[in-house]
Amino acid sequence: MASGTSGAEPKVETFGKTKAGETVEIYTIGNESGFAARIMTRGATLVNLYVPDRDGKLADVLLGFDNVSGYESEGNQYFGCTTGRVCNRIARGKFSLDGKDYTLAINNDANHLHGGVERSLDKVVWKAKAFSSDKGQSVRLTYTSPDGEEGYPGNLEITVAFFIPADRNTLNISYKATTDARTPVNLTNHAYFNLSGEGSETVLNHRLRLNADHYTPTDDTLIPTGEIAPVEGTDLDFRTLHRIGARIKSVGETAAIGYDHNFVLNERAEDAEMTLAAVLVDPASGRRMRVMTTEPGIQFYSGNFLMGQEGKGLKTYAHRSALCLETQHYPDSVNHPDFPSTILNPGDVYESKTSYNFGVVESQDNDK
Repeated sequence: MASGTSGAEPKVETFGKTKAGETVEIYTIGNESGFAARIMTRGATLVNLYVPDRDGKLADVLLGFDNVSGYESEGNQYFGCTTGRVCNRIARGKFSLDGKDYTLAINNDANHLHGGVERSLDKVVWKAKAFSSDKGQSVRLTYTSPDGEEGYPGNLEITVAFFIPADRNTLNISYKATTDARTPVNLTNHAYFNLSGEGSETVLNHRLRLNADHYTPTDDTLIPTGEIAPVEGTDLDFRTLHRIGARIKSVGETAAIGYDHNFVLNERAEDAEMTLAAVLVDPASGRRMRVMTTEPGIQFYSGNFLMGQEGKGLKTYAHRSALCLETQHYPDSVNHPDFPSTILNPGDVYESKTSYNFGVVESQDNDK
């Protein structure tokens, strides 16, 4: 593992080439504790995240691959990528804006998922530049999605920045975008976490708390019905720390085939920049992750379609051996005027921030 060092320059290496012959770079940023992230330019993808356990031992907690060809293979299920232009689902791949109808690729049953098929943000090569100061290390990636790419209107200029402070084991991701035509935008990172280390056999013994009193119920194709429903009295109630596997059997018998739900985050305090979205604890290693965000929702996905593919270091990624906590606007918001809007107007700036803060606990019950 190559870690960054506070104050030194982040490391950049060639990670390989795409099938189309484009060179892909990978950047390493980190701090002196050994906490480090590696980000590649294909898909502005988070490839590795090295986090210490309660004994100080580092482990990579993200699913992924050792080379570009892995990320171009059928085994890649959006591992660690920047997802969009619109993450999650759009019903039937259709929306209307300013009197014009738009049709997008259908790639998830009857719906559009995660921005498209050929030129979604996870499949293009971004430009990158690294920065270092006494405050920490960062890498900033940029991409311009041209008007009509994957069916979306407007030329969209996007910046995604990954930053690790010198004094904290925290990964901050910030997103900005501008457009020259009205267009929907909803960006997230699709990291798959296992705090025991990638390749560990299950995530069901992790404990999760979600700062959400409500969620968005869906139809059988996982498109929101428009309702905002309480989690109280359901198997989606994670308002207190709860073992993920304890109630998964019942939701596994629904159309979601496990947890694959958008949770409506409770409102943050007026003086807070971000709200606490989730706390994830692995009792085995003692690693704890707190997720903070400016977004109104978070998609909790329990790795229901992981299929035993071979990942980094020839490790097997078994069914439900990792989970995703995707900060976002609600799925299919472009077709639900009562949901928080995902429409970006010319002259405005789309901005979103998410922070993953890591620490340790001595007890599985200590999640505060």
